[in-house]
Amino acid sequence: MNNAKALTITYLTKASYASLNGSDKEADNISSIKKIRKTDGKDYPYCSSQAVRRALREQLAALGFELSEGKVGEKEKGAATTLCDPNNYIDDDLFGFMDAKKETIKRTSPVRVSPAIALNPYMGDMDFGTNYMSVPAGGTPNIFETEIHSGFYCGTILVELDRIGEASKGDLYELSLKPEEKKKRVLALCDAIQNLWTVGRQSRFLTDMSPKMICAAVMSVKNPIFLESIRLSGENDFDVELIQNTIKDFSSQIITYTLGERKGFFESDHEDFLPLGEAFDTIRSWIKEFYK
Repeated sequence: MNNAKALTITYLTKASYASLNGSDKEADNISSIKKIRKTDGKDYPYCSSQAVRRALREQLAALGFELSEGKVGEKEKGAATTLCDPNNYIDDDLFGFMDAKKETIKRTSPVRVSPAIALNPYMGDMDFGTNYMSVPAGGTPNIFETEIHSGFYCGTILVELDRIGEASKGDLYELSLKPEEKKKRVLALCDAIQNLWTVGRQSRFLTDMSPKMICAAVMSVKNPIFLESIRLSGENDFDVELIQNTIKDFSSQIITYTLGERKGFFESDHEDFLPLGEAFDTIRSWIKEFYK
């Protein structure tokens, strides 16, 4: 682990009935979801990287960590920022910050996050709703619709292991945590990833976004090798050969890897994949080894 630079985790999950990330309204009383049009001409929903980062922060708070509170920017029309204190706040360390003072102080996030992009296209499904809250006061029911989607979503998280708890050259702040604290923070992030769930629209569209399959590796370079290596096979399975080919292609940069799946969830169980819990335990063992 001495030459390790990054931990990359690509996950596959499934949302049966979801409206993960709201977009701008396209028409009155219609709440749309974020979508990207791919080269096949079809629209694919996605949960933005900002939303995934927010979800991870909220899980860290649920795990008992105090988060860095937001504050108003000091400059006129300046963007709000956190307390910018990575020594005392886990989210400032993991997700970075920028304080645009006279001399800008910033930390580039050592945790890189991709959007969770659907692997199944949007089919035009809508949820029809009616708000009766104003009726007792003499109003009329408010009719509204929300775009919904069912399908698999894939995302990737890359952790720059060598930057956790450490300031980079030229940074205008001091940060040098002990290995035990670094280990604690990355283990907490691992727990947050395993229990990932979105924080938006959960009151009406409760969705389990936790991984159902993961491909994880400790790398001697910073490269999210599995990011474009997840492809569906049939209606309820994924392409194992593509994943195996990726591992072969990057064997000289992979220090160690693990593959995990929720047994019984997909069309078939795969021989090279550990039960999901065991795969995450393997990742935790890497973290403990790196920060010993």
